[in-house]
Amino acid sequence: MAMRFFDHQASARTRIRRLTAVFLLVALPATVIGVHVALSIPWVLVRWLMHWPLAYPLGFMPVNVGVTVALILGGWWIESSNLAGGGVHLAERLGARPAQPAVRFEEEQLTHVVSEMCIASSMARPAVMVLPNHDQINAFATGFAPADWAITVSDGALHYLTREELQGLVAHECSHLREGDTELNMHLIGMVAGLHMIWGFGRSLRPDAGDGDDDLAATFSLGAVGTIFGTLIMAAGWVGWVAGRALQAAVSRQCELLADARAVQWTRNADGLGRVLRKLLTQQRQADEIPHPSASSQQVAHLWLASEWGDGRAAATETPGWLDTHPPLTQRIRTIYGYTVSALPLEDVPADTTR
Repeated sequence: MAMRFFDHQASARTRIRRLTAVFLLVALPATVIGVHVALSIPWVLVRWLMHWPLAYPLGFMPVNVGVTVALILGGWWIESSNLAGGGVHLAERLGARPAQPAVRFEEEQLTHVVSEMCIASSMARPAVMVLPNHDQINAFATGFAPADWAITVSDGALHYLTREELQGLVAHECSHLREGDTELNMHLIGMVAGLHMIWGFGRSLRPDAGDGDDDLAATFSLGAVGTIFGTLIMAAGWVGWVAGRALQAAVSRQCELLADARAVQWTRNADGLGRVLRKLLTQQRQADEIPHPSASSQQVAHLWLASEWGDGRAAATETPGWLDTHPPLTQRIRTIYGYTVSALPLEDVPADTTR
C-alpha cells in the first residue's frame, strides 16, 4: 500500500507539537526544580542525621532557580550564536560551496531540480550548495528564514542519483525549510546545550576540575563543600541533559518522517525518495569501508538526510535509539512503500541519462 502522505503528515505534526511542548513545559522546568532539590539535600541530611535546625541561606531558592535559568538561557544563546550567520554561512562551515551550474552538468541539473521543487511547494528558492569530495549520498538544509535558506547536496548524491531520485531528495530538504524544522531544531539544540552547561557548572565547582585548584580549595576549606555541591549539580544537570537530548532527538525523528511524507506529496512519486533511501541503506551496510562524514558531528547530526553511519544496528532494525536523530532507514523505506523493500546497488549514473 502506497504512503498516505496526508495522514503521515498530520500524525508527524501532532507528535512534533507534543514533544516540543514536553521539552519546554516539562524537561526544562523539571531540571530547574531538580537542581534546587539537589542543592537542598545537604540541609535536609544535616537536619535529619544531626537533629540540627540548620536554616537555608537567605534567598536560597531564588538564587538556585535564577542561576539555573541563566545557565540554560546562556547555553542556548551561545549555541544559537555558533549556528547563526545564515544558511549559506553555516553550509560553508560544514564544507559546502555554491553550486556551479555553468561549469558542471550535475550541478546545473541540481539547480533546475531545486527550482522545480520550490514551485511545487510554493516556497522561496533557497541558495544551492554542493558538498565537494563527499562520496556519500547525503544532503542538508540550513537557515532560519527564507532570506538565508540554503540546500546542500553531496557529490555522492549527484554521482549516484538519477534526476527522479534527486527530486525526491531535494523535496525532502525543501520540506524541512518550509515546515520550519531547521529553526526548531536549532533552538532545541541550544536549549540542550544550556542543560549541559548545568553539568559543566557543577563540574567546575569540584576541586578536581582544574589543574592546581586542589591546594587553593584546601586553603579556603572549600574542597569538601565544592565536591558535594558540584556532584549534586552535575547529577541534576546530567539527568536534565539526557532527557533534553532524548526529546530533541525524538522531535528530529518526527521531522524526518514529516519531510519524507512531504517529499512524496510534492513529487507525487514514492519511488523517487524511496530509491534514494534504498541506495543509502546499501551505503550504510558498507559503512565499515566508508569513512564517516567529518562534518556530521553530533551537534549538527539532525541536519543530514541520514546521519547514522557505521553502526550496523540501524540497517538491521526498525527501532531507533533514544538519542538517534533519524529513524532507521528500514523504517522510513517501509513507511514510504507500505511494505518491506530491498536495498539498491550503487551504480554510476551517466550524465546523458539524467537529463
